[in-house]
Amino acid sequence: MLTEVHTPHDLKRLNPAELATLSAEIRAFLVASVSRTGGHLGPNLGVVELTIALHRVFDSPHDSILWDTGHQAYVHKLLTGRHDFSRLRQSGGLSGYPSRAESDHDLIENSHASTALSYADGIARARQILGVRDRSVVAVVGDGALTGGMAWEALNNIASATDRPVVIVLNDNGRSYAPTVGGLARHLSSLRDHREPAAGPSPAHPGVFAQLGLHYIGPVDGHDTAAVEEALTTARALGAPVVVHCVTRKGCGYPLAESDDRDCFHGIGVIDSVTGQLIKNATAPSWTSLFGDELVQIGAERPDVVAITAAMLQPVGLQPFAEKFPDRVIDVGIAEQHAATCAAGLAAEGLHPVVAVYATFLNRAFDQVLMDVALHRAGVTFVLDRAGITGDDGPSHNGMWDMSVLHVVPGLRIAAPRDGSRLRALLREAVAVADVPTVVRFPKGSAPEDIETLEERDGVDVIGRFGSGSDLLLVAVGVMAGTCLDTARQLAGHGIGVTVVDPRWVRPVNPALLELARQHRTVATVEDNVKVSGVGAAFAQAVSDNGIDTPCLTFGIPPDFLAVASRSQLLAEVGLTAGALVTELRRLVTGSLTTQ
Repeated sequence: MLTEVHTPHDLKRLNPAELATLSAEIRAFLVASVSRTGGHLGPNLGVVELTIALHRVFDSPHDSILWDTGHQAYVHKLLTGRHDFSRLRQSGGLSGYPSRAESDHDLIENSHASTALSYADGIARARQILGVRDRSVVAVVGDGALTGGMAWEALNNIASATDRPVVIVLNDNGRSYAPTVGGLARHLSSLRDHREPAAGPSPAHPGVFAQLGLHYIGPVDGHDTAAVEEALTTARALGAPVVVHCVTRKGCGYPLAESDDRDCFHGIGVIDSVTGQLIKNATAPSWTSLFGDELVQIGAERPDVVAITAAMLQPVGLQPFAEKFPDRVIDVGIAEQHAATCAAGLAAEGLHPVVAVYATFLNRAFDQVLMDVALHRAGVTFVLDRAGITGDDGPSHNGMWDMSVLHVVPGLRIAAPRDGSRLRALLREAVAVADVPTVVRFPKGSAPEDIETLEERDGVDVIGRFGSGSDLLLVAVGVMAGTCLDTARQLAGHGIGVTVVDPRWVRPVNPALLELARQHRTVATVEDNVKVSGVGAAFAQAVSDNGIDTPCLTFGIPPDFLAVASRSQLLAEVGLTAGALVTELRRLVTGSLTTQ
C-alpha cells in the first residue's frame, strides 16, 4: 500500500482494512530504514495511525499541520511523497525534521521543543486578520513538549479568542526522551485514566484545558485510525480552539522499542533491527560517557554536587549519576529556562548544580544565565554536550553559537577540553568555582586520543612546537587541537615556525596567552564555534587592549545555518581542516612576514 501513497489525497480512497495494512507497512519500513541510517525511531512508530488520520481529515498543505518538535514527522514525510530514506540525516538526503526545502507540506522546521503552539497562534491570528476562513491550523504537540513554558504562553493566547480556531493534537505517550515529569504528567495521567472516551467536547473533564477555555476531546486511542478521524472531524467543525487528546505508545509495533524503559530507541544509531543492538564503528569512549563517569566520581567526593537535566537524562550522560545518587538529580522537563534559574536557587543554598544540556538548547536560557545566574554570581556549572558542529540533525542542532553568546556574560568562565583527560580535569576545576558560573563544552561523538602537554605556561598548555623560530602562535580551542597540530606540522614543512597552544579556559583570556602573543610574529585562533564574537574575536580584542601589535587571524564557523551533513563534511565546507588552514595560513602568514 505504501508504494501507492504519494500525496495525502491517496489516503482518502483507502478502506479500513487497507489503512491497517498501510500502518503495518509504514512500521516495517521505518524499522528497516532507520536501523540502517540512524534517526528517531520510537517517536515515529508511535504516531503512525495518528498521522494517517490527520492527513485524511485535513487537506495539507492547504491546511497547516505543524509538528512539535518535528522528530516524529517521518510518517508525515512518507505520506507526502518522500519515500527515499536511504540517506536520512545525510548530505543530499532527507532531513530528520520537517524541512521547508523538501516540501510545501513542511511549514516550519522547528526541532526545538514547545514552539509549535506559538507558530499556530501566529498563523491563526494572521488568517483572522486577512479574512481567511477556509484553512485549518493544526499543531501536533507531545506531552513532553507541554512541560516547556513557551507552550503554556501559547495556550494562554490561543484560549483568548473563541472565534480563532486552532486544533491542538496532544500526542500523549507519557514520555519525551524519558517519562514526562511534574504536575502536568499527573494531570494527563488522570485524564488518560478516565474510562469513557469522549468523541466530542466533554464537560465531564474539568481539566486544565477546559479551565483555560479550550474545548477538550478525549482521551482517544491514538492507534485507532477511525477513532482519531472522528475526533479530528469533530474538532475541525467546532471552529474554536480545541485540544484532541490522543493516547499513544512510543515505539508501537516494534517490541524492542515498546519495552524500552531507557528510551534507547528514541534516537538510534545504526542498529541490528532484529536484536536492536548498536552496530558500533568506534571503540573509543564518547565525550558524554567520560563526562558522566567523572561526574559520578565527583559526586562521591562532594555531597553538595547535584545534577539537573531538561528531560534528557540519558542523552547528556546523567544516567549513571542518577543511579548512584537518585536524590541528587532533578529532571525539570523540557524547560531549560527553569533549569538555569532553579540552579541559581540551589546554589544560593550552598549546593553546586551541574546543568547538563545540549549546547544548542542553552540558547533558550540565555536571559536566565545572564540575569539569574551570572548577576547573582551563582556557582553553577553548565555542561554543554554536542558543542560545535553536530551535522546530521540539521541547522537547529549545531551547537556553534554558545561561546559567542556567552562571551558577553560578565564573570562567566568557559572551558573547552581538547581530549578526555582534559575534560575530566576541567570539569573538576569548574565545579570548584563557587562565585561565578562556569561552562564546560565538548562535541558529539568519540573523544580523541589524549594529546600530551609539552610545557605548561600559567594555565596554558603548549602542545606542539614545529620548525624553527616564532613565526606563528596557533591557538587551538578545544577539540580543534588535533587539527591544529596537523596544520602546524605541514606549515613547518613550508619553513614556518609554529607553536601550538591550548588555553584550556578560553574565557577569560589568560594573561599568559597574551605574553605568548608578544613572542610571536602572528597569532591565529581556530575554534568550532561561530567566529563572530567568539574566542578568536575576544582574544584579538584583548591583544589590542593590551597594546600588543601582533596581527591576529581568526578561523571559525561562518554565521550561517549549515545544511544537513556529517560533522567532517561540514568542517571541510567551512575551512576547518588542516589542508584548508595550511593553504590560508601560508598565504596570510607569509604575507605578514614579508611586510615585517
